[in-house]
Amino acid sequence: MTKLDATDKRLLEMLQADSKINIKEIAAKLKITKTPIYERIKRYEREGIIKNYVAILDREKIPSSMVFFCSVSLESQKLEEIQKFNDAIAKIPEVIECYLMVGSNDFLLKVVVKDLKSYHHFSAGTIAALPNIGQIISTVVLKEVKSSTVFPI
Repeated sequence: MTKLDATDKRLLEMLQADSKINIKEIAAKLKITKTPIYERIKRYEREGIIKNYVAILDREKIPSSMVFFCSVSLESQKLEEIQKFNDAIAKIPEVIECYLMVGSNDFLLKVVVKDLKSYHHFSAGTIAALPNIGQIISTVVLKEVKSSTVFPI
């Protein structure tokens, strides 16, 4: 695990807030020269601290997008069965997040689809059709209260 100093933490916070911020602006805010900033960013990328740079879309401005949470229980929790489920889920574009859970359900999926009919087709046709599915419990998002990609450091 990489040890982060105060400068690392502040720099990562700045990059999470705006990954397009230029090194000159960062250097001015952190009161250090551009070269160490550049070297730190390259180190974060090499070490996998920074996985990717992306554009974050506003779901409210994308027509016809509904969010559902889908809790899935498997019939068998053997490691190879869990891995098969992981592999299958990774290929399904409607699933934008997937978590292996401890508790009453094995997985929690965050799913984005066009409408209720699309979700029915997704849950009954795509997820239920996977091998080893025991139970699917679905909930629909009425309003997004908070959504963030910022990881507290």
